[in-house]
Amino acid sequence: MSVNEISGLIIGIIVFLGSVLSLISAIGLVRLPDIYTRSHAATKSATLSVLCILFGLFLFFTVIKDYVSARILLGIVFVFITAPVGGHLISRAAYHSGVSLWESSIHDELNGKKDKQHTSS
Repeated sequence: MSVNEISGLIIGIIVFLGSVLSLISAIGLVRLPDIYTRSHAATKSATLSVLCILFGLFLFFTVIKDYVSARILLGIVFVFITAPVGGHLISRAAYHSGVSLWESSIHDELNGKKDKQHTSS
């Protein structure tokens, strides 16, 4: 096996792992009961899946095509920073707009903090 074949195999495994994580994220979006748990599935595993696919693409261009793409690196950094923050803000906005938790939820960490914000303002 040549170096390019081994590199292609490793890149293929990384991209396949990203695809599997994306499938798990999609299943979580369909199966989980409320917006908070769905947001968790959408942000955690979807972010990791996109990062794996972009990293595989970066390796493909770097190792096989001998071309280092700064755009792909910036894409990885941008997705890594913005996707979890966006998911957190969507969940927080849902909580403050009155979307109820799943009936089997056992702990509401924001309940006391929300009351303190209303009394102090």
